[in-house]
Amino acid sequence: MSETKRPITVVAAGILLDSEGRYLLGQRPVGKPYAGYWEVPGGKVEKGETVFQALQRELQEELGIDIQSSEELTVLEHDYPHAFVRLYVSIIRDWNGTPTGCEGQALSWEFIASETPSVEPLLPAAWPMLECLRRFLV
Repeated sequence: MSETKRPITVVAAGILLDSEGRYLLGQRPVGKPYAGYWEVPGGKVEKGETVFQALQRELQEELGIDIQSSEELTVLEHDYPHAFVRLYVSIIRDWNGTPTGCEGQALSWEFIASETPSVEPLLPAAWPMLECLRRFLV
């Protein structure tokens, strides 16, 4: 982990994997930093929450799904102009419901085998997540 003097924003990110070898990306809604960029779903971990509890809450709010379990993939840090984030990235294979853009965001299922997503631009911190995912699944 890198050292920083800026406050650290702790974020839980969940890479949904389906039975067809795809993962889900969502487009950031208008009004948020990097609006229009594509990202792995998730959000800030609130005080008193575990990473898994934050994932459960965020994916219910953003996608309308209930996740059953997750596997830790990696922890990454990224220094954005608006925030320094520490991302706890998990793989999610088991959920109830059909992912829907509950915040009006577009969604895109992407094949893991593809080197680059079919949508762009991708949020800068999403690239290392996807590289870790490919290494993990090889």
